[in-house]
Amino acid sequence: EYWLKGGRQELAKSLERVANTGVARNVILFVGDGMGPNTITASRIYKVGETGHLSFEEFPYIGLLKTYIVDKQVPDSAATATSMFCGIKNNYETAGVDASVHFGDCPASLKEDARLNCAASWAQEAGKATGFVTTTRVTHATPSALYAHTASRKWECESDMPENATACKDIARQLIEDLPGRDFNVIMGGGMQTLRPNSSIPSDPWTCTRRDGRDLIEAWKKDKTSKGSNRLATPTNTRQLLQVDTSSTEYLLGIFAPGHLPFEYARDKSPDGVPSLEQMTTTAIKVLNNNNNGFLLMVEGGMIDQAHHRGHARIALHETVALSDAIRGTMSLLDELKIRDETLVIVTSDHTHALTISGYPSRGANILGVAGKSKIDGVPFTTLNYAVSGPNNYHYSAVNGKVVREDPSKVDTLDFEYSQQAAVLSHESYHGGGEVIVYATGPMAHLFHTLHEQSYVATVIAYASKIGYYNSGTFAATSCITVLVISLILLYIC
Repeated sequence: EYWLKGGRQELAKSLERVANTGVARNVILFVGDGMGPNTITASRIYKVGETGHLSFEEFPYIGLLKTYIVDKQVPDSAATATSMFCGIKNNYETAGVDASVHFGDCPASLKEDARLNCAASWAQEAGKATGFVTTTRVTHATPSALYAHTASRKWECESDMPENATACKDIARQLIEDLPGRDFNVIMGGGMQTLRPNSSIPSDPWTCTRRDGRDLIEAWKKDKTSKGSNRLATPTNTRQLLQVDTSSTEYLLGIFAPGHLPFEYARDKSPDGVPSLEQMTTTAIKVLNNNNNGFLLMVEGGMIDQAHHRGHARIALHETVALSDAIRGTMSLLDELKIRDETLVIVTSDHTHALTISGYPSRGANILGVAGKSKIDGVPFTTLNYAVSGPNNYHYSAVNGKVVREDPSKVDTLDFEYSQQAAVLSHESYHGGGEVIVYATGPMAHLFHTLHEQSYVATVIAYASKIGYYNSGTFAATSCITVLVISLILLYIC
């Protein structure tokens, strides 16, 4: 009776659902980088158990997105972000350019026809406020596709660019100097050392450092004041962020770390520390909502992917929960601001990871624990494993000429930095090539309903908010002409 009752309740809820066909004044796109279906399932069990839900799993509409790109079955984040933000698939490790540009081809990326006009530009052209929040560097792969046109996602600052690419701007300069990045109202995340040379804060060895003497944060300030705006905020810690007068702030640039922001479990949660994704997101919404024409906001939970790349499943699950918390806080704020019914909220991922859930563990078992024993070697194995990962995920050794697998029951598999076993050892964990889930609520959310190309996300954003091609451009005009022609034909027939 328990299951039948639950089924009837869910059916009644589905039958009562009415699609919101209004115009989306606002659009918020949440991207869980590397948050594939297995990551979502494991994170749900990790946080609330098998029968619970993460915040976005309560959204009424759902679909699947195919993540392949023009030249790869398994994609990277720059190409998939370009697909989602621009509506066009392109090549591996390129951002904001079409498929005529291949990795590292600077001259090709400078051709005007190859440079894509994407969602942020569409929104700005419609008079909307725009911005993004990320837990990675603000110049990293996913956010860069919002504003940059580059043949290499690796060209975050000039010191990482080869001699044959000197004609191209690095990604950080494009963010601050060029449209649409120059007109973003909100930019928040990490990456101080890509924006400012000789920073006094400790260097992050994972990324480049500016060596050209340009202080792009000062350049950002000068640009805004030259436009007559003195309503600026440049917080560098949680206290300063929460002290921002969001009702009067027009531009906010918050850079909180030299490189990526720290993982949530290790984040300094003191007032002098790093703000949470939820704190950054809700502050961004308050600032952007000052625009009477609405806004477009992209929010990336980027450290899910970074945890997976290091082979640390628990950290990835913890980061997914942090994204879920940010989404829950967002929905509460939209209710508080009374703009929920006019805001399209989309939650998805750019790609999956090679994380597996297997072994027939008992109901209620810790998802990070041991699932059972192999019938071949008699050694226990964990519920979560990676197909390809490393360098610390290869738990095998040679004993008396035989390969012996490490017994995970003899170590702490619940430790945040435990590296789950991998079948194939590599320098890092690899992306997966499967479909990702897209969840949606708000105006036109019902347009996500089946298996879609990942590039369809940009099409829905444009159509729902009447920007880009669906503002007064080609598609809108074509649609009107088509309707007129059909009407005339019907009139003639009748």
